[in-house]
Amino acid sequence: MKALRLLAAALALCSGAALADIRIDIEGVDGDLRRNVLTFLSVERYRERSGVDEDTMTRLFNRIDGEVRSALRPFGYYDPTVRATFRPDGNGWQVAINIERGQVVRITRVNIEVTGPGAGDPSFTALAEFPLISAGMTLNHGQYEQAKGELTRTAAANGYLDARLLRNQMLVDPQAHTAEIDVALETGSQYHFGEVSIDQSVIRPELMRRFLRFREGDAYSVTQLLRTQFALDDSLYFAAVEVSPRDRDPETLTVPIAITATKSRRQFTLGAGYGTDTSVRGTIGWLDSRVNEHGHRLRIELKASAITQRLDARYDIPIGDPALEKLSLDAISRAEKFGDLNTQEYSIRPSITQVSGRWQQVLSVAATHTVTNRGALDRQSANLLVPGITYASVPEGFLGEALFSRELYAELIGSHSALGSDSDFLRLLLQSERVFNLSDRWHLLLRAEFGVSLARNFSDLPGIYRFFAGGDRSVRGFAYNSLSPEENVIMRDGTTQLQKTGGRNLMVGSVELARDLPRNFAVATFFDAGNAFNRFGDPMEYSAGVGLRYRLPVVSIGLDIAQPLSRNGSPRLHLNISPKL
Repeated sequence: MKALRLLAAALALCSGAALADIRIDIEGVDGDLRRNVLTFLSVERYRERSGVDEDTMTRLFNRIDGEVRSALRPFGYYDPTVRATFRPDGNGWQVAINIERGQVVRITRVNIEVTGPGAGDPSFTALAEFPLISAGMTLNHGQYEQAKGELTRTAAANGYLDARLLRNQMLVDPQAHTAEIDVALETGSQYHFGEVSIDQSVIRPELMRRFLRFREGDAYSVTQLLRTQFALDDSLYFAAVEVSPRDRDPETLTVPIAITATKSRRQFTLGAGYGTDTSVRGTIGWLDSRVNEHGHRLRIELKASAITQRLDARYDIPIGDPALEKLSLDAISRAEKFGDLNTQEYSIRPSITQVSGRWQQVLSVAATHTVTNRGALDRQSANLLVPGITYASVPEGFLGEALFSRELYAELIGSHSALGSDSDFLRLLLQSERVFNLSDRWHLLLRAEFGVSLARNFSDLPGIYRFFAGGDRSVRGFAYNSLSPEENVIMRDGTTQLQKTGGRNLMVGSVELARDLPRNFAVATFFDAGNAFNRFGDPMEYSAGVGLRYRLPVVSIGLDIAQPLSRNGSPRLHLNISPKL
């Protein structure tokens, strides 16, 4: 047995000595060209094989010239010069390939023609001059295939289900380094939505049909079919829902649609996170997405952190377009710390949410009892009736889904003693956030917030309606809600102390430049400015810093280091972790 083990070890050593690999050095191309060359090379597929002998290497080497030419042709290089050598390298081989790409082929003529009943359809008009394959551009086979695919996809998506390509030609003259493209599509007749059959017993049939983004007889559209699927999915009424086309009928030019759905279950949710603004935070929620066949919904949610505790019960009744519009009744109990103010709020708030075009409107009126504690001896309570209206921009094709940021949000609320309120005020808040993609990896984030309030007696204005700045989503480098006017407050021992009690107005702006990195990482640099104040012209606070982002489907982590610039202070760390459980 010992001899057998020694023999096995010797064979393993011999086998290891026979292992060979191939090292490939390529010069003259990079990026997509280099990647495509490696994809075509047979020698690349043998790179980590063992025991590659000289005869095999010679056969692989003889293929290199043709494979490199085939790899460069899709990018418009039809006449390259390829020089290659190979030699032994230890137990393996070294292959050197030098590529001179030569003159690139350019497109001299492009003809994209659409004929048939759908020739005048606006969906095809924008494709008649496809920007990726216009005359004068470098020939790229991928872009040519993309243009053809876009034509056929556009036809299918807009009901031209019998469309076909009549011509499909790319004529290349390698010696003249020119190419001509000629594509012709015959659309055929346009199909329309046929009979819609619905198999479900979750909500009333008439409510179910109000979710449809199309009507029988409308021109068939894959986009509207998918939007119907998304609207039904986002309604949360169903555990599973499927919207699928049946076989088209060429005689009636219709496509019947079948919809099946099953009832969802009540949901219990649990979430946790951490942020320098809130410290540890948690959420417990319960949702009955279908209280009855009329589609009423009940949601109860408890949120708690070091600075806020909130219990929110919400009852929704769908109205109009049920994917977008609803009548809601909120009951809110909240305790929150704003600067040096400790506040409590108890509210009943009915509201109506409607969407028109790219705008979402919410009309509401809140019956609120609020308590504001300043210092140890100043406790102010107020009862208010607060009407309000908000407008928010929504993306094209919006179907009521939750939005994490909006290009524009405007809120106007107020109250008056004529309504029985203990405080007369009017408050406007504007928020805007936009991301500009400068390239595939570089992104510019602009964020702004502006608030102004008018109050007959500002000292009577409850703390929940005052403005504060500072924190992870405000002026970084300063603690959460730490930027505020100060006033003398009587403490428990009878002394007075300056405390942050909130301002009449608010201005905050942020500019952030981010670059994506591999593995879901990104780095950013930013500049923030802003403050909460009582008089316009009061000084602003400034900060700048750098950040690291890590984005995953189940967790989002942001780490920023910000240095105050407008006053002396140490750099401040801002950490935000939001996993989904």
